[in-house]
Amino acid sequence: MKIFGITGWKNCGKTGLMERLVTEFTERGLTVSTIKHAHHSTDVDQAGTDSHRHRMAGASEVILASTHRIAIMQELRGAEEPPLADLLARLTPVDLVLVEGYKREPHPKIEAHRKAAEQPLIAPHDASIRALASDVRLEVDRPVFDLDDTGTIADFIAADLNL
Repeated sequence: MKIFGITGWKNCGKTGLMERLVTEFTERGLTVSTIKHAHHSTDVDQAGTDSHRHRMAGASEVILASTHRIAIMQELRGAEEPPLADLLARLTPVDLVLVEGYKREPHPKIEAHRKAAEQPLIAPHDASIRALASDVRLEVDRPVFDLDDTGTIADFIAADLNL
């Protein structure tokens, strides 16, 4: 599986870019999966559901399966968050895995940047960032794409990964 990340600070356009890239690559005929890192506590399950009741009873892992989708919920219960490599190993093989977040991991990335977020660039201090996608002109030592130019960004990722 080929892996490419979208990184950047909060409110810099990462999720919108991820969404557009998934659409772009799937329209090109590639199979795509995503991994999203959250810095806050998150729960995709809802109180009162059978799966939630299983987790609250102490289950380490709950798989919720239907004819439409499968959800796997794993409770860490004080254990360390698994590294990205472990999460990637759990995925069913696809052509491309897009990773949102995981700033400090060494996989290739594009940094999303919005002037309004008033955050410093990550790229000058991170060689794993291959390019930037921004809503303003930037003077950096890497390619800079318009944040909304999804096709060109996808072309860059495809070339970088030899897809």
